[in-house]
Amino acid sequence: MLRSTLAALALVASLALGGCGYNDFQRLDEQTKSAWSEVINQYQRRADLIPNVVATVKGEANFEQETLTKVVEARAKATSIQATPELVNNPAAFQKFQAAQGELSGALSRLLVVTENYPNLKANQGFQDLRVQLEGTENRITVARNRYIKAVQDYNVLARSFPSNLTAMLFNYAPKANFTVQNEAQISAPPAVSFEKPASK
Repeated sequence: MLRSTLAALALVASLALGGCGYNDFQRLDEQTKSAWSEVINQYQRRADLIPNVVATVKGEANFEQETLTKVVEARAKATSIQATPELVNNPAAFQKFQAAQGELSGALSRLLVVTENYPNLKANQGFQDLRVQLEGTENRITVARNRYIKAVQDYNVLARSFPSNLTAMLFNYAPKANFTVQNEAQISAPPAVSFEKPASK
């Protein structure tokens, strides 16, 4: 009798957990972890390419040292942040990580723009190969971030929807942090466009 009662309780509990979103939380939590791992993988790929780019650019006489220094410092800062799966559950740490990666992206962009002024670098096949790899990695980062954004969106919708939000509260499934735009206020302002002719001199 006790055995059949326990079996019935176990069946009811499993049906209740399945119907309240518990299994969905498990699935979506794993999807966000997987998507986050891919983001980290691509950021690491970029970080691994940077020393080769810097070494190649250093070979160019009179190259602007300040630009190189900023890239090296930004890489050091970005790689110093321990990018664990738990990072996505800590909004402050996630924001710090995102800011460091954004700083590195900006420093790399400036470096690539400045290299246009150096014909020897533009003609250097090794540098051009590294540049193509960097551009490809930036594209992969964008794709990985988009997949992560979608995975977090699915998870957060479940965490905030009724009745699964009750399961989220019970099992401590808090909404996860997501990527944001660093200069949101700046890009939300419409660009100023003028069709007036400039004054003639």
